[in-house]
Amino acid sequence: MTNMPADFDDEDEVEDFKPLTAQEASVWRSRFPQVSVWRIVVVQAMAAVVVTLLSWLVTGRASVGWSAGYGALSALVPTALFARALAKQQPDSSGAAMARIFGWELVKLVLCIAMLVAAPKLVPNLSWLALLVGLIVVMKTYWIAFLVRSGVRKTEA
Repeated sequence: MTNMPADFDDEDEVEDFKPLTAQEASVWRSRFPQVSVWRIVVVQAMAAVVVTLLSWLVTGRASVGWSAGYGALSALVPTALFARALAKQQPDSSGAAMARIFGWELVKLVLCIAMLVAAPKLVPNLSWLALLVGLIVVMKTYWIAFLVRSGVRKTEA
C-alpha cells in the first residue's frame, strides 16, 4: 500500500497513467517545438524599448521615460542572467537540474529586488508609477512570446 494524501481517493487515475511511446513522443515534440529562452529575452527587450519610448512620448518628460526604462531593465537584466544560466546547464540528474533552476530563480528575484531598491539613487526624478509600468510590461511579455511562437502545428482531425 502506498502512502497517498488523505484527500486523494481516486486511485484509478494513477493506474490509468500510460507513458508515451517513442512515436507519440516524437509527434508531440514536432507539434510543440522547444522555445528558445533567448527569443523570450529578445521579445522582452523589444517591449522594454517600446514601453520606455511610449512613456516618454505620452508624458513629454524624459524622467518618466528613464523611470519606465529602468523598471523594464529591472525585469530584463535578471531574466537575461537566468537565460544564460539555463543555456549553459549541462544535462544530469533531474534533482540537480531542478535545484539549479530554483537557485538561479532565487538569484533572479534578489537581483530584481536589489535593482528596485537602488532605483531612487540611480534614476533622477524617479516616477514610481512609470517604473512599475515598465517592470510589469516586461515581466508579462513572455506570455506574448509563448502565444505567438512560430512552429506550433495544429492537429488535423
